[in-house]
Amino acid sequence: MACPVTSAVTEALLELDQKSDLKGITISGAREIEVAGKKALVVFVPVPLWRTLQRVHTRLVRELEKKFSRHVIFLAQRRILAKPTRRSRTKQLRPRSRTLTHVHESILEDLVYPAEIVGRRTRVRLDGSNLIKVHLDRSQVTNVEHKLDTFTTVYKRLTGKDVTFEFPAQE
Repeated sequence: MACPVTSAVTEALLELDQKSDLKGITISGAREIEVAGKKALVVFVPVPLWRTLQRVHTRLVRELEKKFSRHVIFLAQRRILAKPTRRSRTKQLRPRSRTLTHVHESILEDLVYPAEIVGRRTRVRLDGSNLIKVHLDRSQVTNVEHKLDTFTTVYKRLTGKDVTFEFPAQE
């Protein structure tokens, strides 16, 4: 049986589908994540549908945020394959798109859509932990600035990595 969050999002998408051109968009799951006392809704979409979803992404997010009155984030449902070892019986090479590093980079790009990542710095703290500083495109400040805390928390929950988002100063 599907979780109540997933079924609520599915019903909302069906409702919106009747009003607009959302034919063929399905979800593979949804999850609520606690962000600073509030909840954010993370909706997972199959990877082949990610490009088609991007065409209606802003309108869809706006409608779902209105309906659920919380931040809504769409991500592609990606799979990480284990690194092949001597004991593994796999005959095929592991595609680059299934590696841990590539999946985490892709999640980061999906997370901040429609903004683009223009730079990335990894800061190694004195205790050895890493902090990723992500520089976002300045043209999308109004669209994503209010969601930066949500992006940070969701990325931390999904990957376990610390990340901060900033908009670089105009030169």
